[in-house]
Amino acid sequence: MNTNLSLGGIITQGIKLGIFNIISIFIATILWALTIWIPYLNVGTTIGLLSMPIGISKGDIMSPTEIFNPKYRQYMGEYFILTGLKAQGLIPAMLFVVVPYIILNLAWSQSTYLLLDKGLNPAEALTLSNKITYGHKGKIFFGKLILTILSFGLLYPFFMMGANAFIYKSLSSEIE
Repeated sequence: MNTNLSLGGIITQGIKLGIFNIISIFIATILWALTIWIPYLNVGTTIGLLSMPIGISKGDIMSPTEIFNPKYRQYMGEYFILTGLKAQGLIPAMLFVVVPYIILNLAWSQSTYLLLDKGLNPAEALTLSNKITYGHKGKIFFGKLILTILSFGLLYPFFMMGANAFIYKSLSSEIE
């Protein structure tokens, strides 16, 4: 089990990485919002924006225009399949009130990064995400909750991007 992931690490690294990349994340988010009206391009920029924590977790300085890289559009089919599979599991979990939904959502929280970074198929990404988050869901939940409270909603996207980068870096080291 990975010992690098801790509640304190999620909070401090989430803030640190979020603040360090704040300009890039902010501009990328604005560029993404401008593509909402262009369906095909917007899917690629959405995948590009979602992949930012992967680059940040590797210490890369992310260019905001990276979200326009055509390589992200090649994942369109797998991304939609993954999103559909997650929805098929999360919607019934929501029927059992909130707790099963939260737990399952945390279990599958790394699946998009695994799909985009490791080239796994959607089912493999969900399975591996569940495996690497096992025993860490409480830390991830409380780390993100505390960051949400600390940010007062204003810095939420930046802190979450940083936290997601740290969480992915810590958990993906288990599969290398």
